[in-house]
Amino acid sequence: MSDYLIFETEEFRKKLSKLPTRDAEFIKAKLQKRLYPHLRKSPYWGPNIKKLQGYKPPTWRYRIGRFRIFYLVDEQEHIVFILTIDARKDAYR
Repeated sequence: MSDYLIFETEEFRKKLSKLPTRDAEFIKAKLQKRLYPHLRKSPYWGPNIKKLQGYKPPTWRYRIGRFRIFYLVDEQEHIVFILTIDARKDAYR
């Protein structure tokens, strides 16, 4: 099975750019070292991954500290779409 491609949406990039510099640097480091390598191999399973209930299409979240990254997986094209990022306190409103 080939690796999944990672695609960051414009909304995700915009929200990431609006975070305080310290938080943005922390998130970017985690994305490159942990999240993207993991999602390329196994976007559905892992200690920080959960499938969100009641979402169509099926949506997943990855926890990085107090932040949540939400994404979709296109099985046919083998692409993981990184939708958005939110602080935990705002993520589920």
